[in-house]
Amino acid sequence: MADAHGNKVTPLRPRRPCPECGQPSARDTYPFCSKRCKDVDLNRWLSGAYVLPGREEEPGSSDEGNAG
Repeated sequence: MADAHGNKVTPLRPRRPCPECGQPSARDTYPFCSKRCKDVDLNRWLSGAYVLPGREEEPGSSDEGNAG
């Protein structure tokens, strides 16, 4: 890639495939290719389709009631 003066310009981010559809990502909606794919991903987070794993607590090990 070169600018109007012929100088080499390094892109800020490498183009990667969209995590939703696999198309090349767009600069405005990075890492997605479009607003639609970005909104689809957001909807999946908000609807609970994506869940981050948590650690299980042992019964009776809560901090409640242990005020010292």
